[in-house]
Amino acid sequence: MYKIALTKVPNIGNVHAKSLMQFFKEPAQIFKASKSHLEKLEGIGSIRANSIKAFKDFDVCIKEIDFIQKHGIESLFFTDEKYPKRLTNCYDSPVMLYYKGSSNLNASKIISIVGTRNNSEYGKQICEKFISDLKLKDVLIVSGLAYGIDTIAHRTALNNNIETIGVLAHGLDRIYPSANKQLAKEMIFRGGLITEFISGTNPDKQNFPNRNRITAGICDALIVIETSKKGGSLITAEIANDYNKDVFAFPGKATDIKSEGCNKLIQLNKAHLITHANDLLEMMQWNEIKSNVKKITPQLFYHLNEEELEILEFFKQKIDWQIDELCMLSKMNNSKIAVVLLSLEMNGIILSLPGKIYRYLH
Repeated sequence: MYKIALTKVPNIGNVHAKSLMQFFKEPAQIFKASKSHLEKLEGIGSIRANSIKAFKDFDVCIKEIDFIQKHGIESLFFTDEKYPKRLTNCYDSPVMLYYKGSSNLNASKIISIVGTRNNSEYGKQICEKFISDLKLKDVLIVSGLAYGIDTIAHRTALNNNIETIGVLAHGLDRIYPSANKQLAKEMIFRGGLITEFISGTNPDKQNFPNRNRITAGICDALIVIETSKKGGSLITAEIANDYNKDVFAFPGKATDIKSEGCNKLIQLNKAHLITHANDLLEMMQWNEIKSNVKKITPQLFYHLNEEELEILEFFKQKIDWQIDELCMLSKMNNSKIAVVLLSLEMNGIILSLPGKIYRYLH
């Protein structure tokens, strides 16, 4: 109950909620703490402390617990093992997620696909061909269940027996747009639906930017397929760049309004140009067959610190690692692990490759 309550307190967003959890460890302790204790915490102050102490809507939280239990929904707090680890590296990621589905949210390869709601035949063909070429690559596909490219991405994934997850801008008690209700039902058994909003939440305009940041943060790579220069997909691409994700875009004709956004992303070096699935697979190093890993002799690296040796241990399992994979396994945050990897690279032990891949050299 207290985990849900933490997401409902006015003036306490995801960043402050995580900060509070660093001090109290258990959400219940936050609500039991004194006002004087709370307001002394860095970033909290008297206004937020008052909001916590004044919170009384626990009935809403109990009602939500009943709802998720009745409908087989998983509530995932950001400290839970099943919570998408890629999102934990995003500073403003949701404290709580609600998930109904069958896919592993920490799958080894996750891509998000975004694009216009008013796609052309070109966009449809590009999306369908791109996804069908990924059917043997063990990729999980994420999109927003909206009209247009989102719907095409989800449907094509299912048609090719690829698991797909829809990120929603509302509660799990409804589907928007309603035309996608049947599609959503099918996705639950070969993918899933995920949201940070409790039941009863409408798909209001202000919810979609929040939805977009989940789409951007949950993946290894974001693919933009057709968008105008003012399309919402550009916002998602900007967020993905801020999260240090790899962004890819399909180009279009210079005169095509629906491709202006993609062309602009490529022009500004905010997205890699791709024309088919193999471009993505090569740049992400997902096409490569791993060779036998050479045995690492720890005594050769006596000059490394404890954190560097910890990361080096993972290269006993395979030669190539993506930075998000190492973040998930090591429990280090993105900034810390980037420093460790840079040190290993400076020592000539690993090599940085495109797609945020690191390769063991010895």
